[in-house]
Amino acid sequence: MRPDWKTCFRICVSVFALYLCIFYWETLSKLLGTLLSALSPLILGLVIAYVLNILMSVYERHYFPKSRKPWVKNSRPVVCLLAAILTLIAIVTLVVDLVVPELISCVKLLLSSVEPAVEKLLGSQWIIELLPADLLQKLAAIDWGDLIQKAVKVVGAGLGSAAGAVYATVSSVISSVVNVFLAIIFAVYLLLSRDTLQQQGRRLLCCYLPKTVNQKVLHWLAVFNDCFHRYIVGQCLEAVILGLLCMVGMTVFRFPYAMMIGTLIGFTALIPIAGAYIGAAVGAVMILTVSPLKALLFLLFIVVLQQLEGNLIYPKVVGSSIGLPALWVLSAVTVGGGLMGILGMLLGVPIAAALYRLLREDVLRREGAKKAK
Repeated sequence: MRPDWKTCFRICVSVFALYLCIFYWETLSKLLGTLLSALSPLILGLVIAYVLNILMSVYERHYFPKSRKPWVKNSRPVVCLLAAILTLIAIVTLVVDLVVPELISCVKLLLSSVEPAVEKLLGSQWIIELLPADLLQKLAAIDWGDLIQKAVKVVGAGLGSAAGAVYATVSSVISSVVNVFLAIIFAVYLLLSRDTLQQQGRRLLCCYLPKTVNQKVLHWLAVFNDCFHRYIVGQCLEAVILGLLCMVGMTVFRFPYAMMIGTLIGFTALIPIAGAYIGAAVGAVMILTVSPLKALLFLLFIVVLQQLEGNLIYPKVVGSSIGLPALWVLSAVTVGGGLMGILGMLLGVPIAAALYRLLREDVLRREGAKKAK
């Protein structure tokens, strides 16, 4: 069977595109980077719109759901979108207000407690027995408070000398702020015209794709959307549960900064697996300013809480909702973190869950076809 001219044309175009990618990869990568930079406000707007759409859908289910009055139908998108934006702003403001001031005060307290801690350490019996007498005299003669002040001044001077570099980056900061503002505006327009855009997208796919391919694309999009939706909702719910358990446990065991550290651990728990440990490290440093023993006991408490969360809460809340085994969750977090850092850790699990579901469906379909023969 001789190939027709369309097949030959496609083969030639594919070979030529492969040639360009191999021999002009550097130029193509620069063009791709420029294109992604230009599209960054739109991509960020899509992300913001997707997150806000989850909150917006919750409010839509409770905003006169059975009413068919025209004013209810017309006002529902605007009211629910406004409520979703205010909810997201309130959550971020609450977390920042609880965590940042206490964190700054703890850092200041930690710096001020270095001098008495060093003096107490040098006066301990085991240090006296361990170090030579002349070295102890030299260490005792050091004015640690003055040394810390000088170190702070050196850091401040270094920051001051970097003012030129900071000034040079002002334009990029302003550009970032403008991009974020454009992304928010784009997200608002997307959500307000959500139904119209969905209808237009379905019409385009129906017109330009064969029926079988159109059905597959729509099914893939539905699977990815369902996995991302379930993952975001489950991860947020798991973070809230973990934060509340941490707060209650710290209150029961009389650890300091219970509310603030519980909020911090709940916020960092949005990062799968490793997030809670990041919050625990910051919390341990803060408790260290009050009592080293309590800081050690707090780390022990977090280890026990993480075991409870990893074996009971996470599989029930997140693992079962996305249908991904724990082994593949860990693999997705590891690979995603290695490729794209924290962003990869966040995106790796839902993408792996969607691919896992599609692969399982295809395997079941093929097995059913073989049994039917």
